[in-house]
Amino acid sequence: MPLWPAPRAAGPVDAVVALPGSKSITNRALLLAALADAPTVLERPLRARDTALMAAALRSLGAGVEDAGAGGGDWRVVPARLRGPADVDCGLAGTVMRFVPPVAALAEGTVRFDGDPHARTRPMGPVLRALRDLGAEVDDGGRGTLPFALHGRGRLPGGEVVVDASASSQFVSALLLAAPRYDEGVVVRHEGPPVPSLPHIAMTVHMLRAAGADVDDEGPDRWRVAPGPLAGGTVAVEPDLSNAAPFLAAALVTGGRVTVPGWPRSTTQAGDALRGLLLAMGADVALTDEGLTVTGTGRVHGVDVDLHDVGELTPTVAAVAALAEGPSRLRGIAHLRGHETDRLAALAAEVGRLGGDVEETGDGLVVRPRPLSGGTWRSYADHRMATAGAVLGLLVDGVEVEDVGTTGKTLPGFTGLWARMLGVEDRGAGLPEGPG
Repeated sequence: MPLWPAPRAAGPVDAVVALPGSKSITNRALLLAALADAPTVLERPLRARDTALMAAALRSLGAGVEDAGAGGGDWRVVPARLRGPADVDCGLAGTVMRFVPPVAALAEGTVRFDGDPHARTRPMGPVLRALRDLGAEVDDGGRGTLPFALHGRGRLPGGEVVVDASASSQFVSALLLAAPRYDEGVVVRHEGPPVPSLPHIAMTVHMLRAAGADVDDEGPDRWRVAPGPLAGGTVAVEPDLSNAAPFLAAALVTGGRVTVPGWPRSTTQAGDALRGLLLAMGADVALTDEGLTVTGTGRVHGVDVDLHDVGELTPTVAAVAALAEGPSRLRGIAHLRGHETDRLAALAAEVGRLGGDVEETGDGLVVRPRPLSGGTWRSYADHRMATAGAVLGLLVDGVEVEDVGTTGKTLPGFTGLWARMLGVEDRGAGLPEGPG
C-alpha cells in the first residue's frame, strides 16, 4: 500500500482553500432529481467516488445523468421510468447503499446491490426490514447487509413503518427521500436510542420541501412524507463544510489563518458545527461575505464535547485534541463503530502508534496529549482517517499516511489542496486513488 509523507508545516499557514461541493447535498439532489417530474440541473456538484457511484446507480435504473454546460462541471438529470434488471455498485458509500434501495423498490425488475468488502459489514437491516414492511420484496439471505436484491414491481404501497435508526440517521433519510413516489407516502417512526447526526435528516427534509414535497417533522422521532410530485429545476450545491475540517484545523494547530470561501450564512450541513468546535479549541472564527476564516491564537485547548450530531467531524477533532495543551473527552459517538471503519478503534490505535494516549469509552474517546513521533498512519480505507493523519503531520515529523488516495471518496485532489495550502510540492501526485 503506498505511503504519503504528510508534509510538516514550516510555520503558520496562510491560505484560501476553495472546496468542491457537498457530498451529502449532491447525492440527495441526484436522487430527488431522478424521481422528479422534469429535468434538474445540479450546479457545482461534487465529482468524487461517492457521487459517481450514485450517478451510476441512477443511470442503471434508467435515469439520465449527463454533463451540463460548457465547462462540464454541472450535471443534468433527466428522470425516466425506473426498471431492472440492474446491478448497483455501492462502493463504500453509505448514501448509495441506503438511499438507492428505496428507489429501486419502485423499479420494474430485479436490482442487485453489492459493494467494497468492508461495505458488507455496514448495517443495512433497518432499511431492508422497513422496505419489506412497506411492501417490497427483498432477498438478503437474512443477513441485513450487502449483498442483497430487490425484486420490484414498478410501485410500492408505502404506509407507516417503525425503524431503529440509532446506528445511522441514513436509515430515516433513505425512506423519506423516495416516499413521495410511494402510493400512500411514508410515515417513519423511530424507536430506540437517540438518532445520531440529526442535521442530516434536517437536510433531507429541507431538500424534499424545496422540491415540493409535503413533509411533517413536527413530532419527536416521527416524520411523514405525503405522496405527490417532485419538481425539477436548478439546485445549487454548497461547498462541503465537513471536508473543510482538516484545512481549518491546520489554521488552529499552526497558529495560522485559513479562509474557506462560499461558506453559507444558513445551512443544514453538519460541518457548520466547526465554527463552535474550533472556537472552543482556541481559534478565532469569523464568518464574513468572503467566507469562513479560522485563525489560530497560538494555543490549542482540550474540550469536553458531545459530537453525537456531528460524528463525521470526530477524526479531525481527535487529531487536534492529540495536539492540545490538555485532555479532551469526545462523547455521543458510539455509532462511529459502524462507519467506513470502526473509527473509535482506528483513532485509538493510530494515535497510539505515534505515541499518543487515546482511550475508547462506551460512547466515545478520551484523548490525553503526549509527545508524538513519526510513523505509519493507517487509513483503513476511510477518507476521514486519512485527513486526520495529515493534520497530525503538520506538527509531527515523519508521519506517513497509508492509502491517502482514499480521500477521493469525497474530496478528489486532497493532496494537491493540502500542498497548496502549505506552499509545498504535492508529494501525493501520481499516487493511486484508493477505493474508499
